[in-house]
Amino acid sequence: MQFKCSTVLVFCFLLITSVLVSQNLYFPPKTGTTWETESPSNLGFCPDRIDSLYHFLEDHNTKSFVLLKDGKIVLEKYFGTFKQDSFWYWASAGKSLSGFLVGMAQEEGILDIQQPTSTYLGTGWTTCPPAKEALITVRHQISMTTGLDDDIPATPNVPEPDNCTDPSCLVYKADAGTRWAYHNAPYHLVHDVLEAASGKTLQQYTKQSVLDRTGMKGFWLDHVQYGRARDMARFGLLMLAQGRWGTDTLLHDAAYFYDMVHPSQALNKSYGYLWWLNGQPSFMLPSVQFAFQGSLFSNAPADLYAALGKNDQKIHVVPSKGWVVVRQGNDGGYNGPGGGQVPIYFDVDMWKYLNLLECAPTATVESAQQGLQVWPNPATQSWHITANAPIEQVALFDLQGRNLQYLQGNSSLNMEISAGNLPAGLYCIQIFTGGHLCTIKVIKD
Repeated sequence: MQFKCSTVLVFCFLLITSVLVSQNLYFPPKTGTTWETESPSNLGFCPDRIDSLYHFLEDHNTKSFVLLKDGKIVLEKYFGTFKQDSFWYWASAGKSLSGFLVGMAQEEGILDIQQPTSTYLGTGWTTCPPAKEALITVRHQISMTTGLDDDIPATPNVPEPDNCTDPSCLVYKADAGTRWAYHNAPYHLVHDVLEAASGKTLQQYTKQSVLDRTGMKGFWLDHVQYGRARDMARFGLLMLAQGRWGTDTLLHDAAYFYDMVHPSQALNKSYGYLWWLNGQPSFMLPSVQFAFQGSLFSNAPADLYAALGKNDQKIHVVPSKGWVVVRQGNDGGYNGPGGGQVPIYFDVDMWKYLNLLECAPTATVESAQQGLQVWPNPATQSWHITANAPIEQVALFDLQGRNLQYLQGNSSLNMEISAGNLPAGLYCIQIFTGGHLCTIKVIKD
């Protein structure tokens, strides 16, 4: 029965996402610098709001920014001395590329994520008791649930134990699958698994499997991928197309793709196979054994999934909008949960600006399709919202992009958002329902 349910989920996912990306995606040539563009005005973007977004990005140490719509470049901006051909590190955003490579290796039949890691690395790769080490599978590595201790004290000989892959640094903490912890060392060993399984270096396997087939450029250095903003955008487009590049399908395994961008375990529901997931009821972050309630990015589309790295390296993929968003740069200057490894506050602020790029609502047809009604408009005390499908999220923004209210849905077709304490003026309500994100302008009297 469990297999049947899983099969149904994957089928539904494929059906929904095939509709979301059924439009003709554009794939740039694999050589040269040609890349078709889409005019921001065709998407209803206001020039002044694009400028506001760019000012925000520049003020927060951004080096490059790219926004794709259905594969075409809508926005592309470089700051300071950074150029289109400048290389930069992906940091932990490269983990998501590794997750894709693992799926390709499994499809080739050279790797099985359900097999113990010792199948590929040999026994004794940790200091765990043999029976405990045997519990750790490749799947546990890519879902961050190995149970290995992620809090080993630093010593003069091992100043960064989180990155140490010597057996002495890989110590038993809990049974595999019973504890989620963002731990670099077991992730780094995913690369050793790929090399052992393929008989190639990580560099060779990545180049032959992904880079050459998509036109990406890049290289690994100490388990970190380096590349240009457009290389990250190409990878985001590959994900938006569900593993396809034009007529070349790199990853046919729909079940693995589904699992990669859906919760991989119940401990941290906002983590797939080395991908971060929005729209989940809770999330965990590095170095914190605590589940925060709500979505990872409260004001971003619920179907967004992301590759996230240190110092705010980002790839956001949003199937419902056909968007890929890339940001490279230095630390955006935010403190908070996630620390320097996976900061998330920059993303939330960035989406305040992204949500307001449109001068006027472009969701009129979409809203009608979803049976959305918002009334009264203008309102004095509250707006009532009804839809044909369960309302998953509702957010209220002012015209400066500030998130004033956020409500998580409860499977109801009706919700209410308060207007009583707001000053008179124009606002935007974002509603996620039926797999669509709709934006409706409202007035407070």
